[in-house]
Amino acid sequence: MSLDLLAAVALAYVAFLFAVAFAAERRPRTRWLSGPWVYTLSLSIYCTAWTFYGAVGYAARSGLEFMTIYLGPTLVLVGWWALLRKLVAIGRAERITSIADLVSSRFGKSTGLAALVTVLALVATTPYIALQLQSVVLSFRAFAGSETLDPATEGPWLGLAVAAGLALFTILFGTRRLDAGERHHGIVSAVAVEAVVKLVALLAVGAWVVWGLGGGVGATLDAVAASPVADWSSGPGRWTGLVGVSAAAVICLPRMFHVLVVENGDPRHLATASWAFPLYLLAMCLFVVPVAATGLARLPDGNPDLYVLTLPLSEGRGGLAMLAFLGGFSSATSMVIVAAIALATMLSNHLVVPLWLARPGRRRATVSGDVREAVLRARRLAILAVLGLGWAYWRATGGTAALASMGLIAFVGMAQVLPAMLAALFWEGATRKGAAAGIATGFAVWAWTMLLPVFAGVLPAGLLAEGPWGLGLLAPLAPLGLGGDPLVVVLGLSLGLNAAVLCAVSLLTEPTAMELLQTPRFTRVFDRAAAPRARRGSATAEELMVMAQRILGFREARALFDAAARAQGRAPDLPEPTPALLDALERRLAGSVGAATAHAMVSGLTGDAAVSVEDLLAVADETARVMDHSARVEAQSAELTRTAAELRAANAKLTRLSVQKDAFLSQISHELRTPMTSIRAFSEILLSGGLGPEDQRRYAGIVHEESRRLTRLLDDLLDLGVLENGQVALDLADVPLGEVLDRAQRAAASLTEARLAVTRDRAAEAVRLRTDPDRLAQVFINLIANAAKYCDAEAPRLDIRATVSGDAVRVDFVDNGGGIAEADRALIFEKFARLEDHARAGGAGLGLAICREVMARLGGTVDYLPGHGGAAFRVTVPRAGADAPEGAARPARAPEAAE
Repeated sequence: MSLDLLAAVALAYVAFLFAVAFAAERRPRTRWLSGPWVYTLSLSIYCTAWTFYGAVGYAARSGLEFMTIYLGPTLVLVGWWALLRKLVAIGRAERITSIADLVSSRFGKSTGLAALVTVLALVATTPYIALQLQSVVLSFRAFAGSETLDPATEGPWLGLAVAAGLALFTILFGTRRLDAGERHHGIVSAVAVEAVVKLVALLAVGAWVVWGLGGGVGATLDAVAASPVADWSSGPGRWTGLVGVSAAAVICLPRMFHVLVVENGDPRHLATASWAFPLYLLAMCLFVVPVAATGLARLPDGNPDLYVLTLPLSEGRGGLAMLAFLGGFSSATSMVIVAAIALATMLSNHLVVPLWLARPGRRRATVSGDVREAVLRARRLAILAVLGLGWAYWRATGGTAALASMGLIAFVGMAQVLPAMLAALFWEGATRKGAAAGIATGFAVWAWTMLLPVFAGVLPAGLLAEGPWGLGLLAPLAPLGLGGDPLVVVLGLSLGLNAAVLCAVSLLTEPTAMELLQTPRFTRVFDRAAAPRARRGSATAEELMVMAQRILGFREARALFDAAARAQGRAPDLPEPTPALLDALERRLAGSVGAATAHAMVSGLTGDAAVSVEDLLAVADETARVMDHSARVEAQSAELTRTAAELRAANAKLTRLSVQKDAFLSQISHELRTPMTSIRAFSEILLSGGLGPEDQRRYAGIVHEESRRLTRLLDDLLDLGVLENGQVALDLADVPLGEVLDRAQRAAASLTEARLAVTRDRAAEAVRLRTDPDRLAQVFINLIANAAKYCDAEAPRLDIRATVSGDAVRVDFVDNGGGIAEADRALIFEKFARLEDHARAGGAGLGLAICREVMARLGGTVDYLPGHGGAAFRVTVPRAGADAPEGAARPARAPEAAE
C-alpha cells in the first residue's frame, strides 16, 4: 500500500474527527454526548500507543507481565471507588482544573506548590508524548517497507508534521473557551470515537490472527504454549510494583486526571465507568498474547511493537492493516490531544498567568478581557511548547525499540504526586511544606535514576554506573548501592523517600490559616457545610466587576453579577460584595485560571489575604485540633466581647455619675448655703433689736424651719455614710405591715394630701413582720414622697399593693404617671443620681440610695419594675427579719418625708 493512499486515509480520518468535534461543540447538550458512555470511552486515553502497539511488544519480550498495565486501572476503578468518588466531588465543588490545581488548593492554594507539580508533570509527560510521535512515525515507516527509524531522513520531519497537526486540532477545540469547567465536548466526543476505532481495530486484528492465521482457538493456544511468550518469569516484587504504578497512573497522569475529574459532567457517570471501563480494558488485552505469539513465529526479525500492523501487511491484508493503522493513530493522537490540553492549562494557570499578573501595572488594569486573552494566548503557546518538547525529546534520545520502557518512565514520574494527593484527601495533618518537600524529593530521585539514563549518549562515560566523582552510592543505575530490578528499586526508593519526607516535614511544621480552612473542604467534602466561608475586605462591586471582565469577558461577567444582583433583590444595580458573592466569583474564576491564581486575584483585590478565626469557625467540620483551638479562642473572644460591653456600660455609667456628682455637689452646696444664709440673716435681724413681738416670732419661726431643713439634709448624709459603712444597728420588732404603711403615709401627708391620691388594700396588709419599723417606714416615706413629686398625671394616683410570697412580703408602689426613662433606670439608686430635670427633682438625690442601703440591711431589696405604665417600685421584706444585731446604739431619727 502506498504512502500516498495512507496519507489520504489519515487526512480523511482527521477530517472526520474534526467534523465530530465541530458537531459536538455546536450541540453540547445532546443526550448521548453528556451521557455515561461517552465519559467511559473518554477514559480510554489510558490506552495509548503503548497499549495498542507496545502491549504486544511487551508480551513478546516479557510474557504475561504486560497484564500489569491493565490490572492497575482495573483495581482502581473497581476497588478504589471511595477515592474516585471523592476526587470527582472535590473537582466539582472546588472547580478543579488540573492535578496541580487539586494539590495546591488543598494545601492553602499555594502557587509555588502548583508550579512544582506543573514542572513535574511537564517533565514526566514529555517522554510519553515522544512515545506517541514515535509510534505514528514507525507505523508510517512500516507501510513504506522499513521498520527502522532513521533520524537523519524524513522520519523526524514526519514526526514534526504530526505534532503540528495535533497542535492545530488541540488549539482549535481545546482553547475555544477559557473556563475549564465548561467541558470540551468536541474533544471528548472525538476521543470517544477514537476509543471505538482502536478497540474495533485491535479486536479485528486479533480475531483475524486467531481464526485467520492460527486455525482457531485450540490451535492458537497450542502455538502460544510453544512460543517464548509462555516462557517467562517475573517476581512478585516486580508484579506488585508494576500494578501499583499502573494504578497510580490512572489518577496521577495529567490526561487521566483531566478526563476522570475535570471532564466529568455528572458524578453518576463514575458508577457506569467503574464496571464498563474494566470491560473495555479486558477487550483491549484479549488478543495481545495470540498476536505476540504469532508475530514471534512468523516475523522473528521484526519489531514486536509493530506486530499489530506488520502481521496484516505481511499477509497482504491491506484493508486490515489500514484499520490497524487508524487504531494506532487514534491511540496516539487522543493521548497527545488531552495531555496537551491538561499541561497547557497547568502551564498557563500556574506559571504564565501568575508571572504575567506580577508585572507592574497588570493587577489593576481595567481593560475588559485582557486577562482572558492573555490566558488563551498562553494556553495556545503552551500547547505548541508541549508538543515541541515531545518532538525534541524524541529527537534527542533517538527513539527506542521498546515503547513500554518510555511509558514506564512517565508512569513512575507522575506517581510522585500520589503521596501528596492521598495526604490531601485523607490526612488532615499534612502541610504544604511537607507536600512540597515530598514531591521535590521524589522528583529528584526519579529524574536522577530514570530520566537521566535516557540521555546516556550525551553523558560523560562512567557517570551512570560509577556515579559523579566516583561516588557509587549516587550512581543512577544503582542508587545507594541497591541491587535487584531497577524499576522496583527506583519505584520503592522514590516513593518511599517521598512519603517519608512528606510525613516528617508535616509533623514538624504548622499549617497556615488557609490550609486549615481548606483541609475539611477536601477531607470531608461530603459532609462539610455548604455555606460560604466568612470573607473580609473592602472591594467594591465595581472593582470586582472590572476584575471579572478581565478574565471572563464583559458578557459572562455581566451575567454572573446580574444573577447575584437578582438573588439579592438589587437588580438592575450591581450586587453587594457579600461573602457569598466573593466565594462564587472565586469559584467561577478558578475554572479559568485555577484555584490558586483565582484566590490570589480576589484576595489581592479585597485585601482578604489572611484568614481570621471566624473564617476557621465557619468551616463546618474542622479537625479536632483546630476545633479545640478555635473553641478556646472563640470563648476568649466572647469573654472579651462581654467584658468590653460591660466596660463600655460601666464607663457610660461612671460618666453619667460624674455628671450627677458635679450636680450633687452643686446642689448640696446650694442646699446647705440657702438655710444657713436665711438663719444668719434673720438671726442678725433678731439681734439688732427694735422688733415687735409678732415680727420676732415670725423671724424666729423662719430660723427654726431652716434649721430643721438643714438638719434633715445632714441626717441624710450621715445616714447614708453609716449605712454604707455597715455601722447601722437595727431595732427589730414584730409589727403589722399596715401599721408601718400608716406611719409612712401620715409622715408624707404634707406632700400627698393636696396632690396625690393613695389607694391601699388593708386586708392584704394584715401580715406581721419582724423588722425595724422605723427604717422600713423611712423607705416607704421616700417612695410615697417621690410619687408625689414626680407623678406627671393630670390626676396623680399611687396604688400600694401588698402580697405574700413564701417567706417574704412584697409591697409594690405603682403610680399612674409617665414612669422613669429607660436611660435613667440604671442610675436612680446611685447616691449622686437625680432626674435630668434638676429643678423638678429638688433635694439632694439621696432618697433612693438610702432606701437601697436600708433594705440591704433589713435583708430585703428595693427594685424598679418596668412595664407598669407609670413608675413602679417593689420593696421585698423578709418576714423573719434580718441577721443584723439588735438594740445597738444608732442615730435616732424619726421618720419624715424625704426630699
